[in-house]
Amino acid sequence: MIKAVIFDLDGTLYDEKGFVMSGFEAVAEYLASKHDLDCNKILEVLKKDFDSGLRRKNFDVLLEKVHLKEDIGELIDIYREHTPTISLHEDAKRILPELSQKYKLGLITDGHKKTQAKKISALGIAKHFDVITLTDTYGRTNWKPSDKPFSVTLTKLVVKPAESIYVGDDPIKDFLGANKLGVHTVRIRRGSGEYDHLNVDAQHEADSTISSLVMLEEIIDRINEKERNE
Repeated sequence: MIKAVIFDLDGTLYDEKGFVMSGFEAVAEYLASKHDLDCNKILEVLKKDFDSGLRRKNFDVLLEKVHLKEDIGELIDIYREHTPTISLHEDAKRILPELSQKYKLGLITDGHKKTQAKKISALGIAKHFDVITLTDTYGRTNWKPSDKPFSVTLTKLVVKPAESIYVGDDPIKDFLGANKLGVHTVRIRRGSGEYDHLNVDAQHEADSTISSLVMLEEIIDRINEKERNE
């Protein structure tokens, strides 16, 4: 029987693009103030490049386009450490309070721990979770797809893998470690997510796929019913 529901954060509970845009605004404001430039024009360059698919080198490309010399590391720090303006997906707003009344809830999130902590604070969701695992606490090698954050979370929740369900959105890293341990896995594919288009092999894919978090109870009921009939 399912006793715990564990969630990924970025993309699963809120639109990760919201954080990216919030971070871009912080960087644009910094550069505009420092160099007496139009903040909106800097932000427009960042948004356009991101929408065209540019990742990881966004600030390098920006500086080339606006002809500025800056410490990339400092811009990255501003991006990571800003206080984000983000909000939960509507289905997450609805389901977290409901699930927290019925199950133990866990959260596992990759990323620099200060950044992830700021996201959690901005979303105001810590109250819903019994255990929050920032994988960066255990070092970069223990980010997902490592199974360590799942083992740690399960131990703290005091549940067995088969008594838990994990929900994520990125099949490249979210499900491999959980599948290895025997955790039930669910992929959220809303149709507009960063990773919705990805198709992966069986070991990286989730056991089930849903288009809304409100469908989780159906998945849980199905798992519990199957176990009762075995």
